[in-house]
Amino acid sequence: MSAAISSAVLSADAAVRGTVVALAPDGSEPGCTHDRVTLAGFVRAIARLKGYEDAGVYEPGRSYEGSVYFVPSDTITSQQAARLGIRGPSDLFGGVVPQPFMATKAISHSLVDPTAASPRGWNPDFAARLGDVLLDGHSAFSRDDAHRAGLRLLQKGPVRVKPVRGKGGAGQSVARDASELQSVLQQLDADEIEVHGVVLEEQLADVRTFSVGQVQLDDLVASYWGVQRLTRSNTGQEVFGGSDLTVVRGGFDALLGQGPAPEFDHAIAQARRYDEAAHACFPGFFASRRNYDVALGHCTRGRWRSGVLEQSWRVGGATGPELAALDVFRREPARKRVRAMGVEIFGDSPEPPPHAIVHYRGEDPKAGPLTKYTVVDPDVHPS
Repeated sequence: MSAAISSAVLSADAAVRGTVVALAPDGSEPGCTHDRVTLAGFVRAIARLKGYEDAGVYEPGRSYEGSVYFVPSDTITSQQAARLGIRGPSDLFGGVVPQPFMATKAISHSLVDPTAASPRGWNPDFAARLGDVLLDGHSAFSRDDAHRAGLRLLQKGPVRVKPVRGKGGAGQSVARDASELQSVLQQLDADEIEVHGVVLEEQLADVRTFSVGQVQLDDLVASYWGVQRLTRSNTGQEVFGGSDLTVVRGGFDALLGQGPAPEFDHAIAQARRYDEAAHACFPGFFASRRNYDVALGHCTRGRWRSGVLEQSWRVGGATGPELAALDVFRREPARKRVRAMGVEIFGDSPEPPPHAIVHYRGEDPKAGPLTKYTVVDPDVHPS
């Protein structure tokens, strides 16, 4: 059989089996060029892993052959999932939540008091169940509530103010006294706070941020832990710069004893408690991609503190390494562990390594010069 005929047969088979599509939950594609290009690359990689056709961006009303597998740019709601026919984690790479706020940083912390404003579906048992899995902090859905929460936290030290829809640390500020707190809150849009919320959290020093997560794609299940790196954006802001992950075949139990130091096992335990609480407190939640950022640092009193900063039930900064690891596990059934590194560099940068999976390299109209790629450590062998 000629290569051309063979390719045609394979393409026809992929079309019958199913298609993979990128999905913008709000109806518009991601605002940054590098995000759109990166998401398109993830769709291609997932299509290869599933043996499906890459059908690009989802088009409502279009007829797709076979099963349709979605790769949303953000966590979607149960209502959106129902319209699309998404019934469980096997239908998408990402997550589904009953209410929009559950997809953001606002989900984690308690309100400043029972009288504070809260969105539909708010469950105070979630933060209560988590306890010391979280750093000291509050979520707020009004500027007044945020101000009260910030003043309370300032009694213990500086406060980090976090817009709940920001990604990679963008848009966050630190208030060291009441005057700075007032100034920071005044710069935030009141409607944004009312609809989506804002998080106020104790500020740590000497911080290390760990990533703990799990991905599921058909018969492949992999879990991981790793360390995040920070970099400077083209505007000088400190933002996410990539992560170094150790990925193992299997569920969270497969991570036990994998960490080289006790703090990793502690971070893994905290992330697992967060994951279990989400399933227990928010009926209708499910996800095939779960990532938890866990911070370790010391507070102003000099004590070490550790807590889950946020969840990510959507494609994110670790997705490149996640998919690269799944590809290795698919090609090498005996492989139990993979080390993969994601890199994000703003400004001028050297050429990525020859074996790198390049997600984006160019001049983004909004972010400026940016390079994003993934490399797999070839020196890690089956264990």
